[in-house]
Amino acid sequence: MTETLQRLNEWVNAADGPLLFAAQEHQEHELAAGPHQHVRGQLFGSLSGLLSVGLGDGLWIVPAIHAVWLPPHQVHSGRSHGPFHGWSVYVAESACADLPQRACTLRTSGLLREAVLRACSWPLETPARALAPAQAHLAAVILEEIRSLPVEPLGLPLPSDPRLQRIARALIDEPADDRRLEQWAAWGAVSARTLSRRFVAETGFNFTAWRQRARMLRALEMLAADMPVSAIALDLGYSTASAFISLFRRTFGDTPASYRLRL
Repeated sequence: MTETLQRLNEWVNAADGPLLFAAQEHQEHELAAGPHQHVRGQLFGSLSGLLSVGLGDGLWIVPAIHAVWLPPHQVHSGRSHGPFHGWSVYVAESACADLPQRACTLRTSGLLREAVLRACSWPLETPARALAPAQAHLAAVILEEIRSLPVEPLGLPLPSDPRLQRIARALIDEPADDRRLEQWAAWGAVSARTLSRRFVAETGFNFTAWRQRARMLRALEMLAADMPVSAIALDLGYSTASAFISLFRRTFGDTPASYRLRL
């Protein structure tokens, strides 16, 4: 555990201390945290890398252009997939009354990201009881962004069955893999019928729709990284860029190029 994380662990369950504080975390390997909760509300996201967040109703994949808000006392777990560079903001419970009361995914804005990164530069060695005037102003901006940013239903639920979850994680790692359902079932040591039935029961999507959703969420990350649309289509296993663009438009109501401009 890094020194920064050790300090954070001392503060996230403290009712006193600053109204808001933030920190960055940079890991070259996967980062994992088992089920836990905080007295403080938490907003967290990634600058690069993909997060999976476990809540009471399952696991959700969150791309880098989104952030997760957790109200105080929300039990959750988290895991990054590969190298991870992310940030967290912890808000005193007393300041959470007019923030979202349920865990949700928010579309991050440039203003929120820059404000959080500035807050991450605040020293953590000796937390003050109150923020300095300039810090208090920045904290107010962050809180207003949490209140006003649009909620995005863009999570990707993971099945709870270990066999199905192994298949799902393999597809997340390599979304271009085009093996048929029967082939994935054989690889995961489960019958095709069970795979098909339980995927719907545990995720709300059939296998094909879930795989398409996984590809679309990865596409959002690639767009945010300024990858060319044709390269994204190829990397995600689409035969042509037009086929990818057509599915993207049906999913998000916009073309990849237009969506990139709105990022």
